[in-house]
Formats: sequence, structure tokens, C-alpha cells
Amino acid sequence: MTPLERRSSLALALIFALRMLGLFLVLPVFALEARKYPGGDDPALVGLAMGIYGLTQAVLQLPLGMASDRFGRKRVIVLGLLVFAAGSLLAALADSLTGLLAGRALQGAGAVSAAVTALLADQTRDAVRTKAMALVGGSIGLMFAVALVASPPLAARFGLPGLFELTCALALAGIAVVLWVVPPEPVRHADAPRGRLAEVWRHADLLRLNLGVFVLHTVQMAMWVAVPALLVQAGLPKAEHWHVYLPAVVLSFAMMGGLFALERRGYLRESLLAAIGLVLLVQLGLGGVAAAGGTSALWVLGLLLFVFFCGFNALEASQPSLVSRMAPAPLRGAALGTYNTLQSLGLFAGGALGGALVKWAGTPQLFAVTALLCAVWLAASWGLRPVGRDAAGAAQGH
Repeated sequence: MTPLERRSSLALALIFALRMLGLFLVLPVFALEARKYPGGDDPALVGLAMGIYGLTQAVLQLPLGMASDRFGRKRVIVLGLLVFAAGSLLAALADSLTGLLAGRALQGAGAVSAAVTALLADQTRDAVRTKAMALVGGSIGLMFAVALVASPPLAARFGLPGLFELTCALALAGIAVVLWVVPPEPVRHADAPRGRLAEVWRHADLLRLNLGVFVLHTVQMAMWVAVPALLVQAGLPKAEHWHVYLPAVVLSFAMMGGLFALERRGYLRESLLAAIGLVLLVQLGLGGVAAAGGTSALWVLGLLLFVFFCGFNALEASQPSLVSRMAPAPLRGAALGTYNTLQSLGLFAGGALGGALVKWAGTPQLFAVTALLCAVWLAASWGLRPVGRDAAGAAQGH
């Protein structure tokens, strides 16, 4: 990476980290803390409150991504972070589950992911794009690890309102990074032909990647409706869940070097398919644990979560990198907006589906559905064409 690429990658990763830390601080304790609010005894409503963030984010990802193509990435990012901060404050002031739901919905309206990833793609070369995306993915994973350690004691001390107030402060810190740390953005693509947006929606490989991010985040959110309860059933108190989460997340980072090595050798497609397979195997394993009544040893759950994060981290780095390479540069914001729309819909679908399945079918059935989704995703991704270094590696094989 050049110094400018490194500065841009680190600054944009920091923006993601600050925003996602706020979200992740809430996630491990939300399902349990929400029970203290009026209406919190309904698992389906709790799942909806968890996932509604993804629905409103999905509605605005594409419009804000396209707006960043027209009006500039930084302006859109600042606007989105302001809305996210306002939603966090609304959730902090809520006195019912309905109020929490409204705050989460407004948080989701601050949909900046497409604009941030598009700006990162604008400021990096194809050759280092996956590494830059991995910095973002790594920052998200690191914040998840921090949140897993910090969330239970913070929730015990300050409650859910305190976590949302902290989330608001982190969003405002993100705005400061945008204004004073991120390098100036390249010339805007203000003359992008409007009609070419259809290219993004008809591109077969972009469709595969959009399906992939939808399934990945549906599965991720659905898992966290059920995994905390499985850990409790296995004998681990809520305040000690980080003893399992933290090693699983941190150790999974060590596997990221393998992804870069595979990319250099022209095997990015194969590494992506392998990562999908890992996520599928984890769903089958968690389904087995749930079917056994959640009485499996803690090391089994820890191993499954480690394998999940290995696959998750690889996919979070490789998929947006591939989207940014395949999309026409003037429509990069629109392509990543579409991608992030499907990501957000997955977050919503996972929370709502997870809560509904646990309530009306049971936890084993939840993991049966997530495994089926992963199998469909793997089959659809099998036809993904090589691109960039991957294409060069494939050409050498013929």
C-alpha cells in the first residue's frame, strides 16, 4: 500500500469501527436486557427490535450510495452518522420495547456503509483492495471482540440506555474522523449515465455476491438470537460469555493471512467457496448442539464459533472487494449500495426470522433453516467467475 492508501484504509476502518462498536455493544445483551422493558417478554418482538435496524438501513443504502456518486462520499457519510447518532439517543431515552424499536429504526436510517466502502474503493488500487477491505473487516471483528468483553459489565453498570448513549458519542467521534483524518476524496463521477444502473442489477456475479451477503447476515443475526441461550444452557453465565467469544474472534484473525496468500496465488474464488462451506458446517453443528438440549461441552460451542468467525471474516473481506472490482467506477456507489442493501435486509430478516423460529418452531429448527440457506448460497456461488488476480491464476491453469 502507498502511504495515502494506508491512511485512507486506516481512517475509514476507524469510522466503521466506531460505528460498529456501538452496535455490537448492544447485540450480546439486547435479547436479555429487552426483557426488562414493557413488551419484552415476546421473543418475536424482541427479534424484530433487533432486526428493524437492518430494514430501515436496507431502504436507504442504495439511495445514499447513489447520492455519494453524485454529491460526494464525505457529505453522505457525515449525514448518515448524524442520523445514526440521533437514533441512538432516541433508543437511550426509550421506556418501552416499542420505543427501542423506533430508536433502532432511526439508527438504521444512517446507512453509510455503501458510501464508506465506495470511498475506500475510490482511494485504493485493485491489487490492494482485498487487503484494504480486510482492514475494515478486521476493525469490525476487533470491535466485536471488544464489545463482547465490555458489553456485560457496561450493561450491568449503566443499563441498555447507557450503551445507546455511548453509541451516540461514538458516532459523533466518527464524524470527526471523516472531517479531519480521511484524505480528500477523488473527483466525483457526477456525469455517470443514469441508465447504466441496470447493469448493476443484471450482472450475474454481482447478483451472486448480493445473495451471499444477504444470507451471511441473515445467518449471523439469527445465530445471535439463539447462541447466548445455548451458552447459558451449557453452564456459562451471561457475564462470562466473552470467555468463549473473545478467543474465537481473536484466533480467527490469525487465519486472515491465509486469505491473502490464496488471493496472491489466484484462488480467491476457491477461498470464498471454502468460507461459505465453513459457515454451513457451523450451522449444522449448532443445530446438533440445540437438538441435544444445549448440554454439549463449552469447548464444542467455542470451536464452532471460532470456525464461524474464520469463514465470516474471510467473506467480509473478499465479497465487497469483488463487488468493487466488478462494478463500473462511476456506479461503484450504486453497486455497493445494492450490496449493502442486501446486507441490511439480511440483518433484518435474521433478527425477525430467528425470533419467530425460536418462538414457534424451536432452536434446532432455526439452525436447520440457516443451514439450508447456506447450502443454497454455496450452490449459487459455484458459478462465480474469476476476476483480477483470480482470473490470471485461472488463465495459467488452461
